[in-house]
Amino acid sequence: MADEQNTSILLPIDIEAEMRKSYLDYAMSVIIARALPDVRDGLKPVQRRILVAMNDLGLASNRGYRKCAKICGDTSGNYHPHGEAVIYPALVRLAQDFNMRYPLIDGQGNFGSVDGDPPAAMRYTEARLAKISEDILADLEKETVDFIPNFDQTREEPVVLPSRIPNLLVNGASGIAVGMATNIPPHNLREIVDAAILLIEKPDTPLKEIMKIVPGPDFPTGAYIAGREGIEAAYRTGRGSFIMRAKAAIEEASKDRENIVITEIPYQVNKSKLIERIAELVQTKKIEGISDVRDESSREGMRIVVELKRGEESQLILNNLFKHTQMQESFGMILLSIVAGQPRELGLIPMIKLFIEHRMEVVRRRTIFELRKAEEREHILVGYQIALDHLDNVIRVIRGSGSRAEAKENLFK
Repeated sequence: MADEQNTSILLPIDIEAEMRKSYLDYAMSVIIARALPDVRDGLKPVQRRILVAMNDLGLASNRGYRKCAKICGDTSGNYHPHGEAVIYPALVRLAQDFNMRYPLIDGQGNFGSVDGDPPAAMRYTEARLAKISEDILADLEKETVDFIPNFDQTREEPVVLPSRIPNLLVNGASGIAVGMATNIPPHNLREIVDAAILLIEKPDTPLKEIMKIVPGPDFPTGAYIAGREGIEAAYRTGRGSFIMRAKAAIEEASKDRENIVITEIPYQVNKSKLIERIAELVQTKKIEGISDVRDESSREGMRIVVELKRGEESQLILNNLFKHTQMQESFGMILLSIVAGQPRELGLIPMIKLFIEHRMEVVRRRTIFELRKAEEREHILVGYQIALDHLDNVIRVIRGSGSRAEAKENLFK
């Protein structure tokens, strides 16, 4: 009997159609809910949820630090049910000044290094919001953005943050989704804001004029950028590439000996691996003329010294270092983000305009909220004024009433 009941609910399906539908659902989940940032606040869902959880904990930039284990636990328990092992690396990246042009989290403890050293375990590190994150979260409580139920329907979370700063362009983003990827470099905050002001005043401003204000990306690790054509192509179409080159100078060590001193390296290049690569090239004799490589970096800044042998041609060796190491790297820009729930590649001007539209909507909703609160307050104050104008009558009614409920009823009359 049980077998008959089980077979009676089996439905024949086309396996090809079901696989297509299931894979599409999975792909859209990865694209929308994990890998790509929203064009309005520049955050992926896990990053947004970390900031919201820290805001819930009251971890303002002028407050004390809390253990990252607590932050990750609250984020996982309230908003992002994928475990602290996923959340902590995202939190760490938001605190790394060599990854973020403007770090969103102020970390205390070992949060890794440009040498590729791993961060300490979350039970040892502490964090609080950076000052700039307060501008991203500002006015969240004033109904400026939509909220949706969280994963277990116990609370609500914002779909997007109000974000007073154009975070997507300022801090950039990278992510690999199903069939697509984004790679947005960071930019200078002042330049992007100036470009936004110009587009507010003159919406038809051409890209050529915008690029006078925003000539290109601004990486936290410094270094030089070569190839304006690739940058302009990316700003126009959403795709392009350019060359990043380490900042290196030739210094005289003695009368007939020179050193190559590297003080800035391309974005996301591991300093230790770069030094190892130079040493490997020397050992295999692919590059000759180098006697020693040492790391003299300190709190004051980066300093890699490449000692040359006596009488060697320093410029030739430097050119070979650019050719054979990560002292010169290509950066492929893909300006892909989520726009109205869909992934879209955008140029620089459309990205800035969408941020402006977002801010206009936030200001409109904030104004409506503040107006409603002011009207509610006015209603109370008018009641106080009426009571004060008829104070003797109010006292007489209260004294003549037998109970609180009767007094309230008589006052309303």
